[in-house]
Parts: sequence; C-alpha cells; structure tokens
Amino acid sequence: MPLAQPQTTLSLDEFLARPETEPATEYVNGVASQKSMPKGKHSRLTWRLCSAINAIAEGRRIGSASPELRCTFDGRSIVPDVAVFRWERIPFEDDGEIPDDFLTYPDWIIEILSPGQGPNAVIEKITHCLEQGAKLGWLIDPSDRSVLMFQNQQNPKLCRGNDPLISLSGFDLELTASDLFNWLKM
Repeated sequence: MPLAQPQTTLSLDEFLARPETEPATEYVNGVASQKSMPKGKHSRLTWRLCSAINAIAEGRRIGSASPELRCTFDGRSIVPDVAVFRWERIPFEDDGEIPDDFLTYPDWIIEILSPGQGPNAVIEKITHCLEQGAKLGWLIDPSDRSVLMFQNQQNPKLCRGNDPLISLSGFDLELTASDLFNWLKM
C-alpha cells in the first residue's frame, strides 16, 4: 500500500487560478481535493433532481437548480452535486444572464454519496453551507436508499421508503424517498 502524499496548502486565490479539473476539485481549509468521478446512479439522480426542481421553480421564478456548480464563499470553493438558489439570490448579470462565478452559498445543497465515499466530509460541507445561511441540505445514499436531510437548528432527519422529503418553502416538490430512488429504474 503506497504512503499518502503530504497535502500542500495553498491560498484560495492560488486555487482559483488553477485550471478546472474533471471531476471537479474543491478547496476547503487550504487544501484542494478532487471529487469522485460520478457513476451511473449518481449521474441519473443529479439529472432527475435538477429537472424536477427546475420544472417547478424556474417558470415561476422561484429558483433554479444546477448540477456541479462551483460556489465560492467564506474562504472555500465547493462544487455541490446539485446547488439550488432562490431566484432573488441568483447573481444575475446586467443583461439577465447567470454569471460564471457564484460567490455565495446555495440555499439548498444536495450531495449524492458515491460508492466507497465516506459521509463525514460531505456532511461537513452541508453543515458549513447551513452555517453560512443555506436553508436545506440533503445527503442521498443510493446504497441504502436513504436521504439524510439537514435544516438550520434542527436535528437531521433520515428518510426512507414513503417518507416525504422536505424541499425549500415555495418549491412544492412532492417527493418521497421511494420516488427518488425509483428514478434509478428506466
């Protein structure tokens, strides 16, 4: 087994000056670490979640969901699997287009565990977003068909089966854990 290489710390500006990687690299506490390459279930859930949320939210100008959107705030630069922003918090440019750089936290962060990925770093990413002002976080675990939901100043709630999933107020996304995981069947 090879020895782990020592991690070099760098500044946020140094990190942001680097070229983007595939899969994305995130920056937390001076350390850059590359995300896992999304696989089939991860990709399918990401696509379906963005589609379902945007079908409800974009036309009514309530918000928008984006896959793999870099969000830089509070000295970090993260790439949630799905970042959902309320309409009034989308940093539109003067011409009405969205910018390339989102220098804020998402209102709702959704992360999907990949096979072999430990949950602690992902939970820390979600809770850090909540500490900054995000309202909701989901940690989806396809291996055990569960969704762990986080809200400010509340205990996390684990949902399985017919448990309804909480969405941001006004989004009216009626979805159970079973509905979510049924998207994996085509």
